[in-house]
Amino acid sequence: MDAESFRQQAKAQILAAAAEHRPLEIRGGGSKRWYGQQVQGELLDTRGYGGVIDYEPTELVITARCGTPLAEIEALLAQHNQMLPFEPPHFGSAATLGGMVASGLSGPSRQAVGALRDFVLGAVLMDGKGDILHFGGQVMKNVAGYDVSRLLAGSLGTLGLILEVSLKVLPRPVASSSRRFAMGEAEAIRSLNQWGGLPLPVSASCWQDGMLTLRLSGAQAAVSAAERNLGGEAVADADDFWHALREQTHAFFAPAAAQKPLWRLALPSTAAPLALPGATLIEWGGAQRWLFTGADAQAVRDAASAAGGHATLYRGGDKEAGVFHPLAPAVELIHRRLKASFDPAAIFNIGRMYPGF
Repeated sequence: MDAESFRQQAKAQILAAAAEHRPLEIRGGGSKRWYGQQVQGELLDTRGYGGVIDYEPTELVITARCGTPLAEIEALLAQHNQMLPFEPPHFGSAATLGGMVASGLSGPSRQAVGALRDFVLGAVLMDGKGDILHFGGQVMKNVAGYDVSRLLAGSLGTLGLILEVSLKVLPRPVASSSRRFAMGEAEAIRSLNQWGGLPLPVSASCWQDGMLTLRLSGAQAAVSAAERNLGGEAVADADDFWHALREQTHAFFAPAAAQKPLWRLALPSTAAPLALPGATLIEWGGAQRWLFTGADAQAVRDAASAAGGHATLYRGGDKEAGVFHPLAPAVELIHRRLKASFDPAAIFNIGRMYPGF
């Protein structure tokens, strides 16, 4: 299907759904369909709207349509020794660019380079009235005022149909090395924060079951100097390790562990280990903590809040308790006003994030 035909078909489907107050489920490859609250509505399939629109390696910017396979984009970037620096998880070969942005998920390198939303330069959106809206641009200096294009990152399709996205990309690091250290959870958190204040090229970290793994990336001289200063043991098959962590095929996420709900805790990096039962894996210098636990949702959220963070019911468990951390009243009001502005008939991925929007 050509681009104009897809847009016309999508607009007709949106207008019909709005007129009849029928919900629509915006979906690409469906690799992250499990994320968030229960999905509902008639399918609006984005896979017919793919392709790279513009890519200028010297400008470090790529623009592509929402249905473009994520693997296709990464393969194109690799040809020019470039990458999506935030290492987005795929969770399957069907992952698309639109789903990547809508989920807002970042991988192991988030602690070093920033989140997915930090690399969104611009976006094209079809709203609940079938209108096509353009936000941002293709260079950082174009971003001014209320940055709607970055607001779409993590919106789970609740604001509209993301048609196109422009992303900042970066060169692959010249050198990379992974080191491993035996230490407990509290010591690992202290070490990560201490090292975070030093000029070390740490690009990823992972603590689990008494072992802390670091990835060093950058210029060869910087990586070699960090290896000498930090010590530790070299990690065999390091690329496989970090890929498994990104895609959650690491042993920690094995089906046996998944008998309990998996929580994603966003905490200050300095937060002490939480007094919650279950298995823990720590990423992002201590700021992201994965927890398999049988503790009830309120206990997990209370512990996260007391530590200065929040908790997301990532996989499994009873979604009736709410997947995402409850919003403060003022923040919830902003969410509802945004939803009403972009989707006045409330048809897009309704209830995917919070009840009613």
